[in-house]
Amino acid sequence: MVMGPTCGMLLGDLGAEVIKVEPVEGDGTRRLLGSGAGFFPTFNRNKKSIALDLKTPEGVEAARRLIATADIVSENFKPGTMKKLGLDYETLKQRHPRLIYVSHKGFLPGPYEHRTALDEVVQMMGGLAYMTGRSGDPLRAGTSVNDIMGGMFGAIGAMAALRQRERTGLGTEVQSALFENNVFLVGQHMMQFAATGHAAAPMPSRISAWAVYDVFTVKDGEQIFLAAVSDKQWAIFCQAFGLDELLADPRLTTNNDRVRARDWMMPVLRSHLAGRSAAELSAVFEANELPFAPIVRPEELFADPHLNATGGLAPVRMNDGSASKVPLMPFTLGGKRPGIRLQPPLLGEHSNALLQEVGYSAAEIESFKSRQIIKGD
Repeated sequence: MVMGPTCGMLLGDLGAEVIKVEPVEGDGTRRLLGSGAGFFPTFNRNKKSIALDLKTPEGVEAARRLIATADIVSENFKPGTMKKLGLDYETLKQRHPRLIYVSHKGFLPGPYEHRTALDEVVQMMGGLAYMTGRSGDPLRAGTSVNDIMGGMFGAIGAMAALRQRERTGLGTEVQSALFENNVFLVGQHMMQFAATGHAAAPMPSRISAWAVYDVFTVKDGEQIFLAAVSDKQWAIFCQAFGLDELLADPRLTTNNDRVRARDWMMPVLRSHLAGRSAAELSAVFEANELPFAPIVRPEELFADPHLNATGGLAPVRMNDGSASKVPLMPFTLGGKRPGIRLQPPLLGEHSNALLQEVGYSAAEIESFKSRQIIKGD
């Protein structure tokens, strides 16, 4: 629903022609509610759609003809599904040795590979939910981090395989997996244990590496994140807010001293700042080049002045045909963000054109439609 589509979206944003092969009833994310309601318009721009029934020999043959024209095949099915269809890498490479084949799975090959995985599953078993929640209350991260990053790593692998093919003339298989991605994410906590011999505490109860690195509740109950992560920033912070006594206190000379003093220091800072508004604190921190952040809800980002000024949001067609904005890739090429060339496709929007390109006649296409082997225009 997210991992494979992210891979295709990234390659499409970078200029590839991406053909999304959907079942005749459509990608399930076209119909999701709740937290999945925005999946399709988020992850399916810059793609063409063909709707094929891969449970029929004719549908599989149409897929094979498309594959014969492709540099890359990307799939996101359970292990064994593509083999049953005769569309697995070992089968396809016999006829297409230059093909690059990207498999997005829950687990890389090994003892767990038969399991059904979801982002939440691997966050729980991979330590991320433990680190995100309070002690005794594991909590998944607030977005599909492994699905999205897993798709990104699939695309990175595909691009590396393209470069390798330039040298060798041969394609290869790229595998990307949710569990291994999650373990990569929590590697810093694993290595904290390796370095110190002490297990990392969940983030809400962690021993911070920095003395001032917290959310503060201030005037009218507003919240704001404030930080001072070096001795220089500590001095600037104290001077900006009239905390000369704390700056001169020998118990607070270095960052590590202040970390050890957090139990008594932080209540003093919270009390000192509590009467100021979040806007006032933001202005002082920005003027002094100190790290700060308002606490923003996702829906508020549509109006973010920086995103709108820099072109970070682009018009996108929603599932119901209405218009919204969607975040673009978080990098620039030649000073420009890769944009939207094709809106998220309607179901089977490009079926006719794509089948004609690989040799099907108008009569054959109409026959497929009448038998519901394909759907679309």
